[in-house]
Amino acid sequence: MGNPKAFLTVPRKEAGYRPIHDRIHDFGEVEQTLNTRDRQEQASRCMDCGVPFCHWACPLGNKDPEWNDALYHGEWETAYKLLKKTNPFPEFTGRICPALCEKACVLYHTTGEAVTNRENECAIAERAFLEGYVTIEHPKRNGLRVAVVGSGPAGLAAAQALNYMGYEVTVFEKNEAAGGLLRYGIPNFKLNKKIIDRRIEVMEQEGIEFKYNSPLPIPPQREGVEALLEALNKQDKDSSPLGEAGWGAIVIATGTPVARDLKVPGRELKGVHLALELLSQQNRVLAGMEFSKEERITAKGKDVLVIGGGDTGSDCIGTAHRQGCKSVTQIEIMPKPPVGHNPSTPWPNWPVILKTTSSHEEGCTRRWNINTLEFLGENGKVTGVKVQEIDWKPNPEGGRPLMVEKNEPEIIKADLVLLAMGFLKPEHPEYPENVFVCGDAANGASLVVRAIASGLQTAEKVHTYLQSK
Repeated sequence: MGNPKAFLTVPRKEAGYRPIHDRIHDFGEVEQTLNTRDRQEQASRCMDCGVPFCHWACPLGNKDPEWNDALYHGEWETAYKLLKKTNPFPEFTGRICPALCEKACVLYHTTGEAVTNRENECAIAERAFLEGYVTIEHPKRNGLRVAVVGSGPAGLAAAQALNYMGYEVTVFEKNEAAGGLLRYGIPNFKLNKKIIDRRIEVMEQEGIEFKYNSPLPIPPQREGVEALLEALNKQDKDSSPLGEAGWGAIVIATGTPVARDLKVPGRELKGVHLALELLSQQNRVLAGMEFSKEERITAKGKDVLVIGGGDTGSDCIGTAHRQGCKSVTQIEIMPKPPVGHNPSTPWPNWPVILKTTSSHEEGCTRRWNINTLEFLGENGKVTGVKVQEIDWKPNPEGGRPLMVEKNEPEIIKADLVLLAMGFLKPEHPEYPENVFVCGDAANGASLVVRAIASGLQTAEKVHTYLQSK
């Protein structure tokens, strides 16, 4: 701890966002960066607590006090090496993680101004690529092979960890490029896709093979397991003394592909879409893919309604602005969270408080306690949504509160409706002992940092299994 009084004298300073009038006209990353001096000064605020709650709260177990101290002293390479020990992809989490560590920071609980761990992490990762601290490793091979199905954060983490353990790893991806929701769910204004490409290039140079446009049947029932193994066998004819289809083990990291839908009258109207239909298409357009006028989903000149108050809904708002929408309204069925502090979610729970994102700042009408009743339309196209304000009251039998109607139904004008209500947890059959499930595919939709942690944990399970054989 180089400056034991910095937390008393140095206020929290965030890099902030590009000006709104500038950023809404492109899909470049909205977040700015601090200069080197300010970044190191921010790292000095870390108190090196005797019991670092940040380390405990991070699913990856990041050792924030250690790399913050190295960063403060200008030892960037040391900081990266410390960060890499626990986090294989700090350039991802440094951009899009909600920073569980910061909500656990002692400074957050005492002053409301946590150490800027997330921004510090991103700065360390970017300096590592810039200065060449990210090196290519060539592990000694052990002769065993592992297939990873899915290249989202969990699959990438499992693949990299297993590769470093000496396994020959092949990643099968149904889409045309790697990344999963990192590439097709998160807008470029939060995560430039060149950041993903840069990491994939490193992984390929380290020996991991990626096979794209390779959809595999992830079975909803037991009979489909044989279809999965047969499909993998067709992908590779080599034989192995271990496992089915020539693979020592198979890791399923296919995420949560099924979005939660809203089955109310009028759902079939043109202009009502799942959020990822818009987000993934827009990311593909930016990557150079072309769509016909009939296929193209665009908010240009339209009144947009986003149903769902989470991060995906926020991403839809930012995308709608950049496409040139007329207006954006976001509705949420749950109550409006309090600002700053929520006594209902005390430490160590995650604080459920009002979150205003960069997309919200760009302009959006936000409403809570709104239930959707019906999609309205003319000539097969959506023109509005009938909604009703509601209240929630305690359930006398316990469990989920009861919804109570409030006021009369109303109509919100909308030419484009985006459903951003989360994803359904996949159901899996019983697999052979050499098949492992990780990330959102195993646990349901969650954070990128948790998916990465699950991928690393699954890699350890695969290693333990194969070594026992």
